[in-house]
Amino acid sequence: MLTILGLLTSFLWVLYLTAPSIRKFFAGGVCTTSVQIPGKVVVITGANTGIGKETARELARRGARVYIACRDVLKGESAASEIRADTKNSQVLVRKLDLSDTKSIRAFAEGFLAEEKRLHILINNAGVMMCPYSKTADGFETHFGVNHLGHFLLTYLLLGRLKESAPARVVNLSSLVHLVGKMRFHDLQGEKSYNRCFAYCHSKLANVLFTRELAKRLQGTGVTAYAVHPGIVMSEIARHSVILCLLWRLFSPFFKSTRQGAQTSLHCALAEDLEPLSGKYFSDCRRTWVSPRARNKKTAERLWNISCELLGIEWE
Repeated sequence: MLTILGLLTSFLWVLYLTAPSIRKFFAGGVCTTSVQIPGKVVVITGANTGIGKETARELARRGARVYIACRDVLKGESAASEIRADTKNSQVLVRKLDLSDTKSIRAFAEGFLAEEKRLHILINNAGVMMCPYSKTADGFETHFGVNHLGHFLLTYLLLGRLKESAPARVVNLSSLVHLVGKMRFHDLQGEKSYNRCFAYCHSKLANVLFTRELAKRLQGTGVTAYAVHPGIVMSEIARHSVILCLLWRLFSPFFKSTRQGAQTSLHCALAEDLEPLSGKYFSDCRRTWVSPRARNKKTAERLWNISCELLGIEWE
C-alpha cells in the first residue's frame, strides 16, 4: 500500500514539475497577424472575465473601440479599467447585457444602435456550463437559452449594422464537446429529461449549426461568420459544477491560459483572407473537423427556423 502511494506521489510530482513544458506543448495556435484596427468597433459578450476579457484586451491594444457586453456591470467596469490602463486605449466601454433575458438583449441592442453607427466585429463569447436545471426569464432551458438563443437574437438585432459596416465578422464560441451534442428537437427545453453535461454539449452543437446557416444566408453581404473551439481553458465557466471545479484545479497546470484560449477568437476576428472560410469551425487558429451532426444542412435549417419561432422574429 505504501509503495503504491509512494509511486502515485512520485508520479504526481513528476507531472507538476513538467507541467510548464506540457502546458507549452498543448498551448495551441497563436494569432500571428499584425493587423491594426484603429477606428473599428467591436462588441464582445461576457468580456468581463476569462477568454472574453483577453480578447477584448488584445483588440483594444490594436486600436479598436471595444464594447464589453456583460451581465455584471461592476465586474465589467473593473475589467475595462484594467484594459484601458494596460493598452492606453480609452475606448473600452461597458454596457449591460443579460443573455438570459430577451428584454435585456433588446435593450442592449437598442442602446448600442443609437450610440454607434458602425459595428465591424461581433464576438459571441459569453456562455454558461453545466448549470443545474433552470430556465431563462423567457422560459428557455438555460444552456440552450443563453448559449444559443441569446446570441442568435443579439446577432439578429445587430446584423443590419454589421452589413452597413462590411467587411464585418461574427465569431461564435463553440467547443470540442459539440462532437457529442445532439439537437433534441422533441425536448429542446429539457423538460422530458435533463443532464447538465449533455445540455451544454447540445448548446455548443447549436453554436456550430448557427454559424454554418448564418454564413450561408450572409453570402454576398460582406459579413462572414466563424465558429471557434478555444481549447481547454482555466476560466470561471465551470463554477456551477463542484466536481468540475475540483478537476479544473487539479489539472489546471496543463490547461491553456485565458490568453492562449483567446488566440483562435482573435485569429477569426483579425486574420486576412479568411472570407472564403465563412461558416467553418476553427481550433488552434486553423480550420478543423466538425461532427457529421454539425455538417447536417437540414438540421441547421430546422434549428434556424425553430429559433426564429421561439424568439418571435422573422429573419430574411
